[in-house]
Amino acid sequence: DATSGDKAGKAKPSKEIKVDAVRAAVAFAQTTSARGRAKVVVVHPAERMNGIAANTLLKTLEEPPGQARFVLSCAAPDTLLPTIRSRCQALPMGLPAMEDALPWLQAQGVVQPEVMLAAAGGQPQDVLEWVAIGVDAPLWLRIPALIASGQAAAFSGWPLPRLLDAMQKLSHDLMCMTVGAPPRYFPADVLKASTDLAPLSEWARELQRTARHAEHPWNAGLMTEALVQRARVAVGGKPAAHAVPRGHSVHSDA
Repeated sequence: DATSGDKAGKAKPSKEIKVDAVRAAVAFAQTTSARGRAKVVVVHPAERMNGIAANTLLKTLEEPPGQARFVLSCAAPDTLLPTIRSRCQALPMGLPAMEDALPWLQAQGVVQPEVMLAAAGGQPQDVLEWVAIGVDAPLWLRIPALIASGQAAAFSGWPLPRLLDAMQKLSHDLMCMTVGAPPRYFPADVLKASTDLAPLSEWARELQRTARHAEHPWNAGLMTEALVQRARVAVGGKPAAHAVPRGHSVHSDA
């Protein structure tokens, strides 16, 4: 009816590749080309396929139709089903050289591209995604201090997956500094080395568990506050009096 149609039209795009999309791609590959040439189906990002979609594609990969070829573009190949990986030829693609990436980012209007390129782990396209949500080099360099002082408001409006990503990078660099290794994502002069690896390791494990559910419809404000206050404790600060206690629910009512 019209009401359900309106609701469907307002629904957020799915962040999964669902079975209907895979079935449509398979059907396209199975039809005969009008020009008698091979067909290529690109699945991107392949790690976004849910379980049903992945198993549907697996059946086609076992017996590909005609000269059809499937290209699975994936940033995390280890998350694909082992049976899918075993039926594909892996073609690793390295990151662009810094001397190529920095001028390109400058041409895109990125300020201090060397800072943002390190923040994105050397991936220029990720830099543009960070900048698109308002995270530039000056803000990135302030993240360790903002977290140490528990300023959750500074991260208001951040997508939770991005906040978790930034925190995981910070925890990685702090652990590196603690054991005498160089940081990767933040300059050493904005980090405060800890003398105790245990709380940082525990925090890193918690972030890893939370990241598995980053797309869950949490109450964003409460979740951000909880994450920042937990991070504050891990890096050596004290939790704010109004912080959400660990283990309490921060689900959205929506």
